[in-house]
Amino acid sequence: MKQRYFLTLLCALSLPSTLLRAQQTAHDSVYWDKHLSEVVVTGTRIPKLLKDAPVQTQVITAEDIARADATNIQDLLQSELPGVEFSYAMNQQTHLNFGGFGGQSILFLVDGEKLAGETMDDVDFSRLDMNNVERIEIVRGASSALYGSNAGGGVINIITKKPKKAWGATLDAHLARHKEQRYRANLSAAGKWVTNTLSATYSFLDNYDVKNGAEPASRVVSTIYGNEAWVLNDKLTWSPMKHFDITARAGYFFRQVTRTADSPERYRDYSAGLSARWAPTESDNIELTYSFDQYDKSNLYKLVNLDMRHYSNVQNSLRAVYNHSFAGGDVLTIGAEYVYDYLNNTKLTDAVHKQKQFDVFAQYDYAIDSHWEVVGAVRYDYFSDGKVSRVTPKVSACYKPLSNLNLRMSYGMGVRTPTLKEKYYEFDMAGIWIVCGRENLNTEYSHNFNLSADYTHGHFNYTITAYYNDVHDRITTGLPYYREGTGQQLYLDYVNLSNYTVCGGEAAIQGRWSNGLTARIAYAFTHEQVAKDNDGKTANNQYLPARKHSLTVRADWQKALTKALTLNVGINGRVLSGVDNLEYKNYYDIAAGTTTVHYPAYTIWKMTAGLRYKELIKLTVAVDNIFNYTPQYYYLNSPLTDGANLMTTLSVTL
Repeated sequence: MKQRYFLTLLCALSLPSTLLRAQQTAHDSVYWDKHLSEVVVTGTRIPKLLKDAPVQTQVITAEDIARADATNIQDLLQSELPGVEFSYAMNQQTHLNFGGFGGQSILFLVDGEKLAGETMDDVDFSRLDMNNVERIEIVRGASSALYGSNAGGGVINIITKKPKKAWGATLDAHLARHKEQRYRANLSAAGKWVTNTLSATYSFLDNYDVKNGAEPASRVVSTIYGNEAWVLNDKLTWSPMKHFDITARAGYFFRQVTRTADSPERYRDYSAGLSARWAPTESDNIELTYSFDQYDKSNLYKLVNLDMRHYSNVQNSLRAVYNHSFAGGDVLTIGAEYVYDYLNNTKLTDAVHKQKQFDVFAQYDYAIDSHWEVVGAVRYDYFSDGKVSRVTPKVSACYKPLSNLNLRMSYGMGVRTPTLKEKYYEFDMAGIWIVCGRENLNTEYSHNFNLSADYTHGHFNYTITAYYNDVHDRITTGLPYYREGTGQQLYLDYVNLSNYTVCGGEAAIQGRWSNGLTARIAYAFTHEQVAKDNDGKTANNQYLPARKHSLTVRADWQKALTKALTLNVGINGRVLSGVDNLEYKNYYDIAAGTTTVHYPAYTIWKMTAGLRYKELIKLTVAVDNIFNYTPQYYYLNSPLTDGANLMTTLSVTL
């Protein structure tokens, strides 16, 4: 009798908690269903639900971007993704390393459009502003079959917001150390036939000095250079009838860096585009796009008030894409693109070089049944400079044994043709050596294999990925040498590496609970083979190699204090293992030999607290680098931080 009473009492006491757990599980299921039902387009060029995408795609949402309070793509990626590190080379130009691939092998897109211009093999990350961004889609591994050259290591597509209300305005101001300032405005309007979004960002960071320890192993820097930048973008969409719209866009970017007081460096970009989308039937849609992008570099000589341009890269592109959906769910995609690439650079032989590029591509998405989906794609590229042509394939498969479990596998070929700069460069790099291009460089190509699985249950979403890349004829700079008949002048040529391999993996766990707590932890492992040139010598690596181990952690808690006030508290951090890099003791005297420079492991954490009044006003206070990490030596590739940084941001939305 007592046992029966005890069991009855136990059931009665446990029932509310059981119901609560059931409600929480239902709440979490609704959240994950909503998150995984987000539409993505980058992996296959056709709209797919994230949970059904046959190509593994990671999404950084607008909520994630707001939480990170990032100014540009560099600030965001290094806080959100393990295996990503932004390092620096020569005069502190930024370089990306993403899972063993540099910025020249990671293709950045804005609303699917490519960018002109580069510096030290990377795009200008400061022009990739996070104002008015809806989401960022990240596809790892070779995507050259759909996007051509420079997509051998992956694609990062920044997708901007579309107005959803009749009108809206958001203003924010951000302040931090070293006179750091950021002011943003975003104005939007949506009518019956027309929508328009105008965004503007101004940012400023002052130069500041740093201290180094005694007896550094290699060259160090003592001044960290800031910059002043403007970013303006406008996008207008006209929808005169159902299933048909025309979008026009225009943008302007300006950045100034003062390394020398009398001649600051200036970087500008002018962009514009026009696209039309038409769905004549439920099964067919057509997209026609024209894109223009011009990226310039100049120096302002203050004594004579002369702004002298020495670099201009202009790209004009035309693209047509057609999709047809079959009754069984299969989708055929075919497309063609023409690109005219113009480069005017005083550091090139003959100063001006031009190239025409033409490509055609096709993709078939085969929905075998409710469990299996296979996507095959092939692309043909032709480049007029050197009359280079290449065929690039890719095949991906997705198997769903359970509704909440996805297994994905893919093989893709990555292709990167030598740029005009890599072919014709002749640049005296600060008196250290003359960097020279080689017209007979081979096309770089790679074989990429990728396996991934993601599983969702209850509070949690689990993802694991493994990859292997075998790269042939990798394009990079070789070893410095004395050219015959030039005295003591050092030369550094672009070369092809006979082989290079990088493999690794990533594991991530995300959790969400109905009490307002969300968390994510992600770990990445990267292993690079020591690269050699075609003569069997170890190639010069002016960039920091990938760190083998990296970890990102994020936890956020949201609590409604009243009907009007909401509190947000969060912490996020990244942990990176140490890495060694073989460098010259003295770049001006290679006879002094090389030394192995050790870049120690480090961790940087950021705490954030925000108070929001309805959806109108939000005040955020953050402390970045809360453990006050500073490098002992500021080598060329060291993180440019000099301690903890207090930040405040005020945002007003109407």
